[in-house]
Amino acid sequence: MNLYLVRHAVAHGRDPERWPDDGRRPLTPRGERKFRAAARGLARLLPRAGGVLFSSPYERAWRTARILAEETAWPGPVSLDALLPGARVEEAAAFLAEHAGTVVAVGHRPSLHRLAAYLLTGEAEGAEIRIKKGGVVHIGFEGALGPGTGELRWLLTPKMLRSLA
Repeated sequence: MNLYLVRHAVAHGRDPERWPDDGRRPLTPRGERKFRAAARGLARLLPRAGGVLFSSPYERAWRTARILAEETAWPGPVSLDALLPGARVEEAAAFLAEHAGTVVAVGHRPSLHRLAAYLLTGEAEGAEIRIKKGGVVHIGFEGALGPGTGELRWLLTPKMLRSLA
């Protein structure tokens, strides 16, 4: 299995007056433009046949996933609450373990970073993983996905991805 963890692109800052529900906070126009270019770079690295794309239902992650689907010609995202900020990494890992092939998951800090550490070391705090907004970490699995069974293949910043486009 190949798992790609994508942190949502640059969103507007928290503003309870504009977005009382933080889950509705959108990407900035610049964040959308830059991630669109990064997604074109990522499209060169992902298998063309596609796989499955999961996303947190929060607006900023969902829009990031939609852009990714558009630029890679993958199927649209499937909502997954286990990718919400603060979600338990064990829940996300158990869900993702039910899938094979290529899986892309779009989420948030800190849960996405903790999930990567959990899959690589067996502990959510077992490694300092930093994924920039719009960046991607690729974790490969020779066998079943589980705690500490992943192998870090690469971690790319959005700027690196844009250079591949």
